[in-house]
Amino acid sequence: MSIALQRTRSIANGRLGSLLLLLALCVVLIVVGQRVLSGGLSFFIQILVFGLANGAIYGLVALGYTMVYGIIELINFAHGDLVTLGAFIGLAFFPIFGLVEGKDLGIIGVAALAAVFLIAMVLTGGINVLIERVAYRPLRNSPRLAPLITAVGMSFVLQGIMYLWKGAFQIHVPDILPGTRLPLGPGASVGVKDLIVIAIAVVLVIGLNLFIDRTRLGKAMRATAQDRDAAQLMGIDINRTIAATFFIGAVLAASAGMIRGLYFNTVNFSDGYQLGLFAFTAAVFGGIGNIQGAALGGLFIGLVKAYGDAYFSSAWTDVYVFAILILVLVFRPSGLLGMRVPEK
Repeated sequence: MSIALQRTRSIANGRLGSLLLLLALCVVLIVVGQRVLSGGLSFFIQILVFGLANGAIYGLVALGYTMVYGIIELINFAHGDLVTLGAFIGLAFFPIFGLVEGKDLGIIGVAALAAVFLIAMVLTGGINVLIERVAYRPLRNSPRLAPLITAVGMSFVLQGIMYLWKGAFQIHVPDILPGTRLPLGPGASVGVKDLIVIAIAVVLVIGLNLFIDRTRLGKAMRATAQDRDAAQLMGIDINRTIAATFFIGAVLAASAGMIRGLYFNTVNFSDGYQLGLFAFTAAVFGGIGNIQGAALGGLFIGLVKAYGDAYFSSAWTDVYVFAILILVLVFRPSGLLGMRVPEK
């Protein structure tokens, strides 16, 4: 009788929690709707463009989180710092390839920028593979707390290295992307720079999906994520697969760092910390372990941050973002699209 009573109370509490969450959401929508009406449609559209561009960057970073977690169930807190490291590496090659501010890119400039992107992504990927080999692989069969603490420590190590390399100052990134803006209506426009950021993110997400679904290595990643021991019995090289996952995750992080630097024209050694936290929230919101969910979660967090800064106080934006993280973990731990990795 007591067990049945406890179940009844649990169901009632769950329904009450869902009802309270729904009421809170309605209140938020009403308040936001009033702010939107007072600001006008053109301002709303302008913030939408910025939010999508910023969300595309968060989505790329979140993909790295979700891939590593899907394979070895590790939250790699050093991943956000790889974003900044990739930007620093790419920035070092700008003068070598003649990428300077105030000069039209042209075909040669676009090719040079693509080469810098490729170099930064490959070098950052190699560094992340080395990190996995040195810091994470020896702890693979240890209790989960050990690699988690190691990931936090590796984050501080990377920040220290970047601090010694570039200092604590804001580093200027040359503004080499076109500054042309296209009108979207009265008082609203979209920059070519925004479109480039969104287009690169979309191409990378689609390319990653095709790679995971259709290539032999992608199938090995999915098999390893589902059951590591069974995959090893089927002849899959687990160490190679995990190293490839870390490499691809760092490639996406470096591309996000380069895109972010070119978009905001500034980078700091500590930027990756907050960016990584937002991207982790995006991965959890979309369903950590789910690639499409991470991309959608990044866009959502980008929009929340943009509209929070625009219509409310920017000092409260972090509160909104992490309140979303808490609500998702409490009421839907599997995220928006759910985890693809089954519980073992």
